[in-house]
Amino acid sequence: MLSSYDLGRKLRHLRLRKKIGLVDLGKHTGLSASMLSQLENGKLVPTLPTLARIAMVFDVGLDHFFTNRTKRSLCSVIRAGERMRFPDRADAPSPAWFFECLAFSTQEKSLQAYLATIEPREREHVIDHVHDGAEFLYVLNGSLAITYAEEEIQMKQGDSAYFDGSQPHGYRALGTAPATAIVVTTPPRL
Repeated sequence: MLSSYDLGRKLRHLRLRKKIGLVDLGKHTGLSASMLSQLENGKLVPTLPTLARIAMVFDVGLDHFFTNRTKRSLCSVIRAGERMRFPDRADAPSPAWFFECLAFSTQEKSLQAYLATIEPREREHVIDHVHDGAEFLYVLNGSLAITYAEEEIQMKQGDSAYFDGSQPHGYRALGTAPATAIVVTTPPRL
């Protein structure tokens, strides 16, 4: 995931723009020239304290390394193999659903999109959650139930729902197989 930020290229660009050699930069940061070279060539991933030292030398904020100031494109492609799968809660022994963020590396998003795999379970085992903003859900395959405001709404492939995410809601697949859905959330309206 960090490779999408191209930290090494940004570091090299700062260093060359200031006409500072690796040895001199090492003296200012307390890092070895070898380590700095590995950072620039993408062979080593810097820690935040390391980036902070480098940012101070060049008088830039940490955000310099995590934003793309020259290319403000609204198009961001995330390949299927680049996504990571997470459970609904990190400590859940039996997750209710798994999600993959479909636009994880996109900067300044006005919405969040997920591919959700919703596991089968009994209604009494559904754990509701809340979040700011609206939510849109589109069932790709299988059938599922959304618990919303104490009501259970059954949905099948091709069905969609839009609702206020600040109200308690939860999901469960119906039957014995997981269901998959696209879930889109938006920030709250100001």
